[in-house]
Amino acid sequence: MNDYLAGLTTEAINPETFMIDECTTEQMVQLMNQQDALVPAAVAKEIPSIAKAVDILHHRLSNGGRMFYIGAGTSGRLGVLDASECPPTFGTDPSLVQGYIAGGDYALRNAVEGCEDDGEDGISLILNAGVTEKDAVVGISASGSAQFVIAALEKAKELGAATIGVCNNKGSKLEPVVDVCIAPVVGAEVIGGSTRLKAGTAQKLVLNMLTTCTMVKLGKTYNNLMVDLKASNIKLVDRSIRIIMQTTDVDATTAKAVLEQASMNCKLAIMMIKTGLDAKEAEEVLAQHQGRLKQAIHSLEQSINQK
Repeated sequence: MNDYLAGLTTEAINPETFMIDECTTEQMVQLMNQQDALVPAAVAKEIPSIAKAVDILHHRLSNGGRMFYIGAGTSGRLGVLDASECPPTFGTDPSLVQGYIAGGDYALRNAVEGCEDDGEDGISLILNAGVTEKDAVVGISASGSAQFVIAALEKAKELGAATIGVCNNKGSKLEPVVDVCIAPVVGAEVIGGSTRLKAGTAQKLVLNMLTTCTMVKLGKTYNNLMVDLKASNIKLVDRSIRIIMQTTDVDATTAKAVLEQASMNCKLAIMMIKTGLDAKEAEEVLAQHQGRLKQAIHSLEQSINQK
């Protein structure tokens, strides 16, 4: 028996759900709901570490770096999910936030559990992805012991990349190899060792914070609106029109017309309406402010007021 694994909180037996197989359906659902309710408080305790990680990510991405999620099993799938949502939500290039799972894309749909023990594969992944000193690598492992993740982080650190760990146990093997370790301890799972449950939920909440807060700091929103979204389907075109209306007080017809003039770029359309600039001029001013819409508008207003 592995003493390290036996001592993990995520491997413990939950006394609150010990007799779950004798419960009614409603009792089972209530038990799970009660256990899930403990997750946000566990994440809240890690806010200082999460904030530190966001600042690291913002610094790296602001200076030409990229963000890599590395994980295995459920953790890997959550990383890939979060990375894949950044382009449509924040208009980022797919290379800016990348997600990788032990076992490759096949493992997204199929359990390939042995791959998490392959440290050499983790090292190869970092090298093949071209990780450099500009980048940040986020390793995700509920147990904090997946060798694929640990070896990848060690290689990334050796190359000068910033390293962040997300796990669900304190004093894990992951902690010594990262610059920042985020470890929400959610306690024993409803079903012993099934870390796709509370641990997975906690990881999802943390990853939401990491990318969302980083993107806000990068100027990918205007107030709390996703103005950098890609209007790539009917729903997102409609959302873009509503965002333009909400931020500029124009009617739907005007919002749609300017959105088309802006080549379906919601942020650019808002800039045009707010400043009276044409598409080319508005694009130039936005570029001068690294795409930060609010900053660009305020700068132009100050310039006009000073004349």
